Amino acid sequence: MKFSAPLVSGRLVKRYKRFLADVILDDCGSAITAHCANPGSMLGLKEVGARVWLSGSDNPKRKLQYSWEVVEADGALVGINTAHPNKLVEEALAAGRIEELSGFQSLRREVKYGRNSRVDILLEGEDGAKTYVEVKNVHLMREAGLAEFPDSVTARGAKHLAELADMVADGHRAVMVFLVQRPDCSSLSLAADLDPAYAAAFAAAREAGVEAFAIGCDVRLDGIDAVRRVRIDV
Repeated sequence: MKFSAPLVSGRLVKRYKRFLADVILDDCGSAITAHCANPGSMLGLKEVGARVWLSGSDNPKRKLQYSWEVVEADGALVGINTAHPNKLVEEALAAGRIEELSGFQSLRREVKYGRNSRVDILLEGEDGAKTYVEVKNVHLMREAGLAEFPDSVTARGAKHLAELADMVADGHRAVMVFLVQRPDCSSLSLAADLDPAYAAAFAAAREAGVEAFAIGCDVRLDGIDAVRRVRIDV
Protein backbone atom coordinates (compact mmCIF):
# COMPACT_ATOMS: atom_id res chain seq x y z
CA MET A 1 0.00 0.00 0.00
CA LYS A 2 1.48 3.30 -1.11
CA PHE A 3 0.60 6.64 0.37
CA SER A 4 -0.87 8.87 -2.32
CA ALA A 5 1.48 11.76 -1.51
CA PRO A 6 4.55 12.37 0.67
CA LEU A 7 3.80 12.43 4.38
CA VAL A 8 4.25 15.56 6.49
CA SER A 9 6.33 15.28 9.67
CA GLY A 10 5.73 16.84 13.06
CA ARG A 11 5.76 16.41 16.81
CA LEU A 12 2.80 15.15 18.79
CA VAL A 13 1.35 17.57 21.33
CA LYS A 14 -1.51 15.36 22.48
CA ARG A 15 -4.04 12.80 21.32
CA TYR A 16 -7.53 13.33 22.75
CA LYS A 17 -11.23 12.54 22.28
CA ARG A 18 -10.01 9.32 20.60
CA PHE A 19 -10.02 10.72 17.09
CA LEU A 20 -8.10 13.99 17.41
CA ALA A 21 -4.38 14.72 17.66
CA ASP A 22 -2.66 18.09 17.99
CA VAL A 23 0.65 18.25 16.12
CA ILE A 24 3.37 20.87 15.59
CA LEU A 25 4.45 20.62 11.95
CA ASP A 26 8.20 20.49 11.34
CA ASP A 27 8.28 22.52 8.14
CA CYS A 28 6.55 25.65 9.40
CA GLY A 29 6.14 25.25 13.15
CA SER A 30 2.37 25.59 12.87
CA ALA A 31 0.05 23.83 15.31
CA ILE A 32 -2.66 21.79 13.59
CA THR A 33 -5.30 19.25 14.60
CA ALA A 34 -5.20 15.96 12.69
CA HIS A 35 -7.72 13.15 12.43
CA CYS A 36 -6.66 10.02 14.34
CA ALA A 37 -8.38 7.01 12.76
CA ASN A 38 -7.78 4.74 15.72
CA PRO A 39 -10.39 3.92 18.39
CA GLY A 40 -7.99 2.05 20.69
CA SER A 41 -5.98 3.33 23.62
CA MET A 42 -2.75 3.54 21.53
CA LEU A 43 -0.84 2.51 24.63
CA GLY A 44 2.83 3.46 24.25
CA LEU A 45 2.27 5.38 21.00
CA LYS A 46 0.94 8.76 22.10
CA GLU A 47 3.82 10.21 24.09
CA VAL A 48 4.13 13.98 24.05
CA GLY A 49 6.85 15.02 21.61
CA ALA A 50 6.76 11.77 19.61
CA ARG A 51 7.78 12.10 15.98
CA VAL A 52 4.74 11.60 13.78
CA TRP A 53 3.89 11.67 10.08
CA LEU A 54 0.60 12.79 8.59
CA SER A 55 -1.10 12.41 5.23
CA GLY A 56 -2.74 15.48 3.76
CA SER A 57 -5.93 15.97 1.80
CA ASP A 58 -6.93 18.72 -0.63
CA ASN A 59 -10.64 17.90 -0.26
CA PRO A 60 -12.29 21.19 0.75
CA LYS A 61 -15.19 19.30 2.34
CA ARG A 62 -12.96 17.68 4.96
CA LYS A 63 -13.09 19.28 8.37
CA LEU A 64 -9.48 18.26 9.12
CA GLN A 65 -6.87 18.46 6.37
CA TYR A 66 -4.44 15.97 7.92
CA SER A 67 -4.65 12.35 9.07
CA TRP A 68 -2.17 10.71 11.44
CA GLU A 69 -0.52 7.73 9.74
CA VAL A 70 2.80 6.82 11.40
CA VAL A 71 4.58 7.35 14.71
CA GLU A 72 8.15 6.62 15.73
CA ALA A 73 8.19 4.40 18.83
CA ASP A 74 10.86 2.12 20.31
CA GLY A 75 13.16 3.08 17.44
CA ALA A 76 10.75 1.85 14.77
CA LEU A 77 8.08 3.29 12.50
CA VAL A 78 4.61 2.14 13.57
CA GLY A 79 1.42 2.45 11.54
CA ILE A 80 -1.51 3.66 13.63
CA ASN A 81 -4.27 4.20 11.06
CA THR A 82 -6.86 1.45 11.58
CA ALA A 83 -8.48 2.23 8.23
CA HIS A 84 -5.63 0.40 6.46
CA PRO A 85 -5.46 -3.19 7.85
CA ASN A 86 -8.22 -4.68 5.66
CA LYS A 87 -6.53 -3.36 2.51
CA LEU A 88 -3.12 -4.55 3.71
CA VAL A 89 -4.43 -8.06 4.40
CA GLU A 90 -6.22 -8.12 1.05
CA GLU A 91 -2.93 -7.26 -0.67
CA ALA A 92 -1.14 -9.97 1.32
CA LEU A 93 -3.76 -12.54 0.33
CA ALA A 94 -3.48 -11.59 -3.34
CA ALA A 95 0.31 -11.98 -3.10
CA GLY A 96 0.00 -15.43 -1.46
CA ARG A 97 1.71 -14.37 1.76
CA ILE A 98 -0.74 -16.36 3.89
CA GLU A 99 -0.36 -19.79 2.28
CA GLU A 100 -3.17 -21.33 4.31
CA LEU A 101 -5.60 -18.87 2.72
CA SER A 102 -4.46 -19.21 -0.90
CA GLY A 103 -6.44 -20.64 -3.79
CA PHE A 104 -9.62 -18.60 -3.39
CA GLN A 105 -11.60 -17.59 -6.47
CA SER A 106 -13.22 -14.43 -5.17
CA LEU A 107 -12.67 -11.92 -2.38
CA ARG A 108 -15.33 -9.57 -1.08
CA ARG A 109 -15.11 -6.97 1.66
CA GLU A 110 -17.65 -5.94 4.30
CA VAL A 111 -20.16 -8.75 3.69
CA LYS A 112 -23.10 -9.05 6.08
CA TYR A 113 -22.98 -12.05 8.42
CA GLY A 114 -23.61 -13.13 11.98
CA ARG A 115 -25.62 -10.96 14.33
CA ASN A 116 -25.98 -7.71 12.43
CA SER A 117 -22.28 -7.59 11.56
CA ARG A 118 -20.12 -7.37 8.47
CA VAL A 119 -17.15 -9.66 8.02
CA ASP A 120 -13.98 -7.87 6.93
CA ILE A 121 -13.16 -10.29 4.12
CA LEU A 122 -15.12 -13.18 2.63
CA LEU A 123 -13.15 -15.64 0.50
CA GLU A 124 -14.98 -18.09 -1.77
CA GLY A 125 -13.58 -21.10 -3.61
CA GLU A 126 -14.52 -22.71 -6.91
CA ASP A 127 -16.78 -25.12 -5.06
CA GLY A 128 -18.56 -22.27 -3.27
CA ALA A 129 -16.82 -22.97 0.04
CA LYS A 130 -16.69 -19.84 2.18
CA THR A 131 -13.94 -18.59 4.48
CA TYR A 132 -14.86 -15.76 6.84
CA VAL A 133 -11.89 -13.56 7.73
CA GLU A 134 -11.85 -10.96 10.48
CA VAL A 135 -8.89 -8.58 10.65
CA LYS A 136 -7.59 -6.93 13.82
CA ASN A 137 -5.00 -4.17 13.89
CA VAL A 138 -2.09 -4.66 16.30
CA HIS A 139 0.52 -2.12 17.35
CA LEU A 140 1.02 -2.65 21.08
CA MET A 141 4.50 -3.76 22.16
CA ARG A 142 5.35 -3.76 25.87
CA GLU A 143 8.12 -6.37 25.65
CA ALA A 144 10.75 -6.16 22.92
CA GLY A 145 9.76 -8.29 19.93
CA LEU A 146 6.32 -9.24 21.31
CA ALA A 147 3.18 -7.74 19.80
CA GLU A 148 0.02 -7.85 21.92
CA PHE A 149 -3.69 -7.53 21.26
CA PRO A 150 -5.84 -5.79 22.34
CA ASP A 151 -4.50 -2.53 23.79
CA SER A 152 -7.80 -1.87 25.60
CA VAL A 153 -11.10 -3.59 26.30
CA THR A 154 -12.87 -4.58 23.07
CA ALA A 155 -16.33 -6.04 23.53
CA ARG A 156 -16.77 -5.77 19.76
CA GLY A 157 -13.71 -7.94 19.23
CA ALA A 158 -15.06 -10.64 21.53
CA LYS A 159 -18.37 -10.52 19.64
CA HIS A 160 -16.57 -11.08 16.35
CA LEU A 161 -14.83 -14.16 17.76
CA ALA A 162 -18.19 -15.62 18.79
CA GLU A 163 -19.59 -14.93 15.33
CA LEU A 164 -16.64 -16.65 13.67
CA ALA A 165 -17.26 -19.67 15.90
CA ASP A 166 -20.88 -19.65 14.71
CA MET A 167 -19.68 -19.76 11.09
CA VAL A 168 -17.57 -22.84 11.87
CA ALA A 169 -20.61 -24.47 13.49
CA ASP A 170 -22.53 -23.79 10.26
CA GLY A 171 -19.91 -25.70 8.25
CA HIS A 172 -17.77 -22.83 7.02
CA ARG A 173 -14.15 -21.91 7.61
CA ALA A 174 -13.42 -18.93 9.87
CA VAL A 175 -10.14 -17.13 10.42
CA MET A 176 -8.84 -14.31 12.62
CA VAL A 177 -5.93 -12.39 11.07
CA PHE A 178 -3.90 -10.11 13.33
CA LEU A 179 -2.22 -7.38 11.26
CA VAL A 180 0.86 -6.13 13.13
CA GLN A 181 1.56 -2.60 11.87
CA ARG A 182 5.13 -2.52 13.08
CA PRO A 183 8.34 -4.23 11.87
CA ASP A 184 9.96 -5.06 15.21
CA CYS A 185 7.81 -7.96 16.44
CA SER A 186 8.41 -11.65 15.70
CA SER A 187 5.63 -13.05 17.89
CA LEU A 188 2.17 -12.10 19.12
CA SER A 189 0.30 -12.84 22.32
CA LEU A 190 -2.96 -11.77 23.92
CA ALA A 191 -2.94 -8.95 26.45
CA ALA A 192 -5.12 -10.85 28.90
CA ASP A 193 -4.33 -8.38 31.67
CA LEU A 194 -5.89 -5.58 29.63
CA ASP A 195 -8.94 -7.54 28.45
CA PRO A 196 -9.45 -10.95 30.08
CA ALA A 197 -12.84 -11.32 28.40
CA TYR A 198 -11.25 -11.13 24.95
CA ALA A 199 -8.60 -13.69 25.91
CA ALA A 200 -11.36 -16.03 27.08
CA ALA A 201 -13.36 -15.46 23.90
CA PHE A 202 -10.26 -16.19 21.80
CA ALA A 203 -9.65 -19.46 23.62
CA ALA A 204 -13.29 -20.48 23.14
CA ALA A 205 -13.17 -19.59 19.45
CA ARG A 206 -10.00 -21.60 18.87
CA GLU A 207 -11.60 -24.54 20.66
CA ALA A 208 -14.58 -24.20 18.32
CA GLY A 209 -12.33 -24.42 15.25
CA VAL A 210 -11.57 -20.78 14.42
CA GLU A 211 -8.08 -20.45 12.92
CA ALA A 212 -5.71 -17.58 13.68
CA PHE A 213 -2.74 -16.11 11.82
CA ALA A 214 -0.62 -13.01 12.30
CA ILE A 215 1.29 -11.08 9.67
CA GLY A 216 3.76 -8.28 10.28
CA CYS A 217 4.33 -5.11 8.28
CA ASP A 218 7.17 -3.15 6.85
CA VAL A 219 6.29 0.44 7.68
CA ARG A 220 7.93 3.13 5.55
CA LEU A 221 7.22 6.79 4.92
CA ASP A 222 6.09 6.01 1.38
CA GLY A 223 3.83 3.09 2.27
CA ILE A 224 3.08 0.00 4.33
CA ASP A 225 3.18 -3.66 3.27
CA ALA A 226 2.20 -6.83 5.13
CA VAL A 227 5.13 -9.08 4.29
CA ARG A 228 6.08 -11.50 7.07
CA ARG A 229 4.47 -14.14 9.21
CA VAL A 230 4.40 -13.52 12.95
CA ARG A 231 4.23 -16.44 15.37
CA ILE A 232 1.21 -16.56 17.69
CA ASP A 233 2.09 -17.58 21.24
CA VAL A 234 -1.09 -18.29 23.16
